[in-house]
Amino acid sequence: MSDTLIDVKVRLEAGYEPALHGMALSHSLDVEYPLTERKIERANKLAHKQGGHNKFLESMILWIEVIAPRYWWQQADTYRIASKQSESTMHTMLKQELSAEHFVEPPPEEWLWYLNGLIRNKELEKVKRLLPEGFWQKRMWCLSYKTLQNIYLQRKQHKLKEWQDFFAQVLEQIDHPEFIAP
Repeated sequence: MSDTLIDVKVRLEAGYEPALHGMALSHSLDVEYPLTERKIERANKLAHKQGGHNKFLESMILWIEVIAPRYWWQQADTYRIASKQSESTMHTMLKQELSAEHFVEPPPEEWLWYLNGLIRNKELEKVKRLLPEGFWQKRMWCLSYKTLQNIYLQRKQHKLKEWQDFFAQVLEQIDHPEFIAP
């Protein structure tokens, strides 16, 4: 992890050309499939218009791997993501003992020793109940540009710094950040 409290990797991005072709159908723009300058110009004009004008963004899909603390995931779970898969504590928690690196803030040594004793004893429910909000968890999000734009509009000024870090990393990696942040 870097000096931020979140790590984002865009794993795959798809749908740009088909999305712009679909958008062009409603605007009688170069109905042939190749991507044209007119389609790109129209997409740039419509991307930030709400009310269905930018629905082509729903066809542009991202797969994003995010490592973030549990307290950030609680807020992120607010959004209707197409699909998400997580590093399940049910399947991973008892496979290794925890160290300070598994947490945003290093926990007290006695507490970590106690938690690892529960892990050694395979007491999954107790371990899960005791995990702090600063426990790192990795998830894979599959979401559309439209969903990402909605998250950006609602969280770009959020007081939790992790949101700004999330957007900075995502916008740096995606092919068309101009459709998310004007």
